[in-house]
Amino acid sequence: MTRFRDYHSNIKVRIIQIFFTDIVSGAIFPFMAIYFAEHFGAKITGILLLLNVFIGLITGLYGGYYSDRMGRKKLMVVAGIIRMFAFIVMAIANSPVLVSPEITFIMTLLIMASFGLDGPAADAMIIDITKPDQRKGVYALLYWSFNLAFAIGGIIGALMFDHYLYELLIILSVTGIISNILVIFFIKETMEGQEQTREKRVLRNIAKSYKEVAFDKVFLYFVLAGLFIQSIENQMENYIGVRLNEDMPEQSLLFMDVTGVEMVGFLKSENTIIVVLLTVFITKWVTTLKEDRAFLSSILIFTVGYVGISYVNNIWMLFIFMIVATIGELMRVPIQSDYMASIPSDEKRSSYMAVYGMVFNGSMMLSSVFVSLGAIFTKEIMSFLILACGLLGMMIIYKILPDLKQRRELAKQN
Repeated sequence: MTRFRDYHSNIKVRIIQIFFTDIVSGAIFPFMAIYFAEHFGAKITGILLLLNVFIGLITGLYGGYYSDRMGRKKLMVVAGIIRMFAFIVMAIANSPVLVSPEITFIMTLLIMASFGLDGPAADAMIIDITKPDQRKGVYALLYWSFNLAFAIGGIIGALMFDHYLYELLIILSVTGIISNILVIFFIKETMEGQEQTREKRVLRNIAKSYKEVAFDKVFLYFVLAGLFIQSIENQMENYIGVRLNEDMPEQSLLFMDVTGVEMVGFLKSENTIIVVLLTVFITKWVTTLKEDRAFLSSILIFTVGYVGISYVNNIWMLFIFMIVATIGELMRVPIQSDYMASIPSDEKRSSYMAVYGMVFNGSMMLSSVFVSLGAIFTKEIMSFLILACGLLGMMIIYKILPDLKQRRELAKQN
């Protein structure tokens, strides 16, 4: 196994950048659905979140196309500057002298667009600078760093979001500045020598670039399944977060009283702490199981956990169901990542990664719709709909498993 000190410097910088930025992001963004619901109402919030994700989806396609032409670093710098500007304006819009949820929402659109712009570039950069036998270790380290940061951030957000949002946004603005410094001065370009020309008919060229991806049925089914499955986890920041805020009565937890908003933070933190502590153990245990059965079982366990969280209000039951959901997540992620790494062709790597970004953006769209549906239907119906998403994802994976295994064998041979 490759040691950390032997990794490319870009990887080390990215881990540092992700860790410190996501601590503050984890204290703010999981609670934004609640913020907007309080100012605009649940029905309007669902539409706003849907628009937010749609912007990220479109910019992600542009980002995937241009990352092979402009270079990875240039897109990351542009996106980082946009993000830094949005963070600063968002802080001003929630300051002691001004409270504007409208401006805050516009800035979240810019932030989502920036993540869509540089997401495929950052993902492709990691693949550029790693050997196949390094990638599992690198992605495990990035996954671990991200979850540890969100665990810390979730606790901070649960305790501070309601009363210290302005201060949190100030800190986020500072981390945005630091992040830009790291990218500009310490990240190295991994696509030197690319021809930089002014293009005509950009939309047609983008469509042509994604043509191969559009006809890869196995990959598209894989993306669709991932969309349904990931949307379940995103409910914590959307429908489940709003439901707990509105329905969960204040309850005693050891030496403190816990509200629905605080419970969202504690559940997110519980999830990420379990991931940080048990990732290595669960990953090793899964390798001893039959892969097909473990993959399908992990989706079912994961779904059952979140269905329980979407329904119950007792804090101890919520904690138990989160343990169940997290175990399913830890079983699923290494297998799903292994299959995903074997699907893209080398020459269309960025395009594949951009489309795979639809798993995140599309799942956010779907979970945003659930916020509006939650204002119409009972929690029993909403829990059933969440269960349906998990079962659909599991059925699609079951259908394409033979093709995924064949694709992985071809990738190993190549």
